[in-house]
Amino acid sequence: MKKKIALIFGVTGQDGAYLSKFLLKKNYKVYGVKRRSSIINTSRIDDIYNDINSKSNFVLFYGDLTDSSSILSLIKKTKPDEIYNLAAQSHVQVSFEVPEYSAEVNSVGTLRILEAIKNLGLEKKVKFYQAGTSEMFGKTKEKFQNESTPFYPASPYGVSKVFAHWITVNYREAYKIFACNGVLFNHESPIRGETFVTKKIIQGLIRIKNGNQKKLFLGNLYSKRDWGHARDYVEAMWKMLQQKKPADYVIATGKTFTIKEFVNKAAKKIGFKIRWVGNGVNEKAIDIKNKKVIIECKKRYFRPVEVDYLKGNANKAKKLLKWFPKTSLDKLIDEMIRYELKFYNDKL
Repeated sequence: MKKKIALIFGVTGQDGAYLSKFLLKKNYKVYGVKRRSSIINTSRIDDIYNDINSKSNFVLFYGDLTDSSSILSLIKKTKPDEIYNLAAQSHVQVSFEVPEYSAEVNSVGTLRILEAIKNLGLEKKVKFYQAGTSEMFGKTKEKFQNESTPFYPASPYGVSKVFAHWITVNYREAYKIFACNGVLFNHESPIRGETFVTKKIIQGLIRIKNGNQKKLFLGNLYSKRDWGHARDYVEAMWKMLQQKKPADYVIATGKTFTIKEFVNKAAKKIGFKIRWVGNGVNEKAIDIKNKKVIIECKKRYFRPVEVDYLKGNANKAKKLLKWFPKTSLDKLIDEMIRYELKFYNDKL
């Protein structure tokens, strides 16, 4: 039986790594695309990547969503059955600082892939997955967000992803491409990037406990987020492309917690007893044991426009994809802590 071929843009990121390993277990041939840089950033996929073995089921290529010719060339060369676009400038705060680049990669980059599929005449052969985000809902007032909730993005990142979402819908309707949008709510893991708040909290608290860091600086403690595990969410991506008809799906746990609640859970598991004092930017956490301030809020970590509340309704995915989140927030935090402890000889 011929192996299915998957082409993954953004393969060295958190989702790209989990998806690659998931697809390899499904007996896929996986081609991953990474940007060329002077730093070798394959740590998340080092366990499956071997640049010497040309017969491997996992092969890396260089490519860039800002370069139409490289996208066209890669698709033509690899002849994929499925394309997953997970590449993006995905940090919300950074998107305020580099809005043009965020749009170039996130918005036009998606268009370039779709155009390549069309121009190569692969509309009937290739299935396409576009990675959306709950940040597209932004300042929504809806209690739950589902596939029919209007978008109200509150950052250049969110805005760029809305374009990517609708251009995917447009090419699906105009050219009959099997193209799906996955509107994924926050999904974390032990291999999350260090600048994302969940990783920053876990890593910071462990470093403080070990005497390698004095304080952890955070922004809005009262933003509510719907957190799941990336390992669960990449399965939903794959399931979308196995359906008879393309569609868009919200992927979420349906449970929300504030940043402060996440901190409290992590601190307790790591062995801290903390007490919160102050309000707003002046709110801080004190280690009860030694009376030292270990967490402070800084204005620089507040977004120009705050997204206060996100909570997803994944009923459509549960019904049609038979997809369900498997990992609770507590189990996710436990896993993230265990991973970080490997760098401290498993001791606190």
